[in-house]
Amino acid sequence: MKQIRYSVAVCQTDLPNPIDRREMKRNTDRLLAMIDSAVAGAAPFLPVRLVVFPEFAHAAPIYATLGELREKLAIPIPNEHTERLTEKAREHGIYIQSGSMLEVDERWPDAVFNTTCLIGPEGILYKYRKVNTWIPYEVHTSPHDLKGYDEPLFPVADTPIGKIGCAICYDWLFPEAIRQLAANGAEILIRVSAYMDPWGATEPMAWWTIINRARAIENIAYVVAANQGASLRHYPPYSWPGGSQVIDFDGRILAEASPGPGERIVVAPVDVSALRHERAARVGHHMLAHLRTEAYPVYRAHIYPPQENVPRELSYERNCQQIAEAKRRWS
Repeated sequence: MKQIRYSVAVCQTDLPNPIDRREMKRNTDRLLAMIDSAVAGAAPFLPVRLVVFPEFAHAAPIYATLGELREKLAIPIPNEHTERLTEKAREHGIYIQSGSMLEVDERWPDAVFNTTCLIGPEGILYKYRKVNTWIPYEVHTSPHDLKGYDEPLFPVADTPIGKIGCAICYDWLFPEAIRQLAANGAEILIRVSAYMDPWGATEPMAWWTIINRARAIENIAYVVAANQGASLRHYPPYSWPGGSQVIDFDGRILAEASPGPGERIVVAPVDVSALRHERAARVGHHMLAHLRTEAYPVYRAHIYPPQENVPRELSYERNCQQIAEAKRRWS
């Protein structure tokens, strides 16, 4: 078996949120500089081949309506930011999971997606659009909710450094989402996240760490989790505790940023050949092979959104109404 072993670098950010498209360049400038630092810092050791950024590193949904997001911040993909990341990937021979940005697509003119891209020397390998938006607050679009949507919801890229899949922040509280990435072949599960206090890596809740470790164990996969380190002044009304992590396929924490706001670069080794050997050799605790899919009739029922035609313009109030309707299905 060919050995595939390298370092991953998780770069958490603490940047002001752009208020329009022009200000996004400033954030991308900083991300490119962080890539250079991550690659240079690891050069004397196990070289970095994968760099990961958090949710909203390019732009956050700071406006309350879809119309404002579409007017002021949303952009198509590819764009100047993905092109600059592609140039950097070619320069260093690495793969980059971009921070998320707000995306418009002419195929879906009423939608705004929260999107991250896996980018390599060959360009964009996939776009991942957040499926489980953080409702009721987030008013951008889940591709799941669009009638006739025909693109893969959980794409996985087969690269020279392993099979890579990604999901964004709240997606990870749905084990089904991450299980689907594993079913699609993912060996490295990337979490692009903006996880706020009090649900970060610290006790008494520590949801961040609990979920990251559980998903690694459930799917026999590496988890590379980049979290926002933005201070309260950069993204109110929440503070963002960082704590970015790399977890191995048995749930061990390989590296972790110290909790609290601020920029951090966390580097850890990933051994894809060891993971492949483990998946092939293991008989016990192989949850992917032990899955009794027919045992779970809950997945045959439609729960959210509770109606077929989702309103074009979502709002906090409209999301709350839909949640209330969906909750009645459990009562």
